[in-house]
Amino acid sequence: MNRLFRNIGWLLTGRGFNAVLSLVYLALATRTLGLDGFGYFAIIIALGQTVTGLANFQTWQFVVRWGAGKDGPGEVTGFAIALDMLSVAMGTVFAAILVATAQLWLPLPDELLWLTFGYCIISLISIRTTPTGLLRLRFKYGKATAAEAVQPTIRAAGAILAWIFMPTVAGFILAWAAAEVAVAAALWVVAAREERIDLSQISLRNIPRDHKDAWRFVWSTNMTGSLNIAGKQMMILLVGAIGGEAFAGGFRVASQLGQALVQLAQTVSKAIFPELVHAEDNAHQMARRMANIALIGGVLAVLFAIFFGRWGLVAIAGPEFRVVYWAMVILAIAGAVELVGASLESLLVSAGKAGTAFLVRAAPTLLALGLLEVAMGWNGLKGAAFAVLGASALSVVGFWVAIISLQQIRITVDPPQDERPDDKPA
Repeated sequence: MNRLFRNIGWLLTGRGFNAVLSLVYLALATRTLGLDGFGYFAIIIALGQTVTGLANFQTWQFVVRWGAGKDGPGEVTGFAIALDMLSVAMGTVFAAILVATAQLWLPLPDELLWLTFGYCIISLISIRTTPTGLLRLRFKYGKATAAEAVQPTIRAAGAILAWIFMPTVAGFILAWAAAEVAVAAALWVVAAREERIDLSQISLRNIPRDHKDAWRFVWSTNMTGSLNIAGKQMMILLVGAIGGEAFAGGFRVASQLGQALVQLAQTVSKAIFPELVHAEDNAHQMARRMANIALIGGVLAVLFAIFFGRWGLVAIAGPEFRVVYWAMVILAIAGAVELVGASLESLLVSAGKAGTAFLVRAAPTLLALGLLEVAMGWNGLKGAAFAVLGASALSVVGFWVAIISLQQIRITVDPPQDERPDDKPA
């Protein structure tokens, strides 16, 4: 547990640094572009992250799972890089289709289409889950945090330059694109210093040959990651499609400020997964303790959003974003729910139940997306936020039920020691 808390501490340090600088570039972007311009910006960012989320394989999870063997992570790294290359190829096709059809369902002007496609491609070639996995495999969270700090630093610097020299949607998108490239390069450099990257081992065959469940695990974690990332971004896109660019911009601000807890949940998940893999006997106890701690933190964060959120919105984004206050509070509650569920989801994946985790996450997410138009018709941005909250709550309940079922199965399969037949000869 000491190592777990130390690793979480490193990750939270990075998140804290990111959070402080994110306030800088969020304030500059919202105040420079206004509600409508920031809406266009939010739609472009969401499209890029949706494409990356759909195409990206969560390679860090199987680098951690299979890279600790006696032969080292060489073949696993080669498999992960091959999957990253596959992600870029698939993602380029996704990006072309989404951008080509964007004006049929999104309020995006003609002059921003090529910029949108370019940002999607930059996001794809900046996929960095493989070097992140190599660093987590060796518990090098401090070095990973230092490398990841490049992203908010470049974003903040780029936002300042855009504000001075190019105060347009394109200027801020270029700042975000530069940050994506920079942080990917930094992580690969740091990871290569820790582990030798043997490009001759790049292959989609070696790992599946030795691990029969490899492709099932890969596709399950890919689909789960797609839901976590693309589902969130798709929500922004659909809010924009239904309500227009101003709604998309408002929802992104509410989401970024209110759902900071979701990022904290992802931080806890990323830190606890390697520990659960290496400590199967104590996995349930560790996950339970983390969930209890998360509950306390979630309650405190929601109270903070309620009492200081309105002031924060006006101070950071400006008076015109005051209208998203209640949506932000509802999304903060959803973030608290996700925070409690983070360790439960990691426990399922570490137990080899990635497919179960995906199904538990998929059904509520798809339900929320399907009911979004009805929810917004009922209560605008607050309705959209309630859809997110409902999906989060149902997912966490599902994780809990799945874990209870898993424990009962283990009890049935593995009877108590005193009920087992004596193996000694008579």
